[in-house]
Amino acid sequence: MDKQFDDLVAMALAARSKAYAPYSKFAVGAAVKCKSGAVFVGANIENRSFGLTICAERVAMGAAVAGGERDFVAIAVTSDSDEPIVPCGACRQFLAEFNPDLIIVGATVRGDRKIDSLSRLLPDPTRGILKHADPS
Repeated sequence: MDKQFDDLVAMALAARSKAYAPYSKFAVGAAVKCKSGAVFVGANIENRSFGLTICAERVAMGAAVAGGERDFVAIAVTSDSDEPIVPCGACRQFLAEFNPDLIIVGATVRGDRKIDSLSRLLPDPTRGILKHADPS
């Protein structure tokens, strides 16, 4: 198993314990590593209007951006699922805004892991979307 992500996974697991998931009971934690070496964490926050629920990945990325970070290298996402999870479609698009080649480390509370790349999970994230928009 690739040990380079051990600390990131541990931080995501710790963040998972802070999840607010009274409806689904599916707690998720995330930890995003920045190019600077800083790590920001997040946990899912549910709402009885499910469309307003915020995924752990977006909470972690939002904290990082609010902290002045824009360059990300990896994100760990943890849950108590049978297999390691991957970010949902909305999160994939959100993450691709900052790094379409982001490393995704899915991990379970039992220690199972799967490492993937965002570019494999979401190929061509800008196709047909704001082709001429300049984010600067």
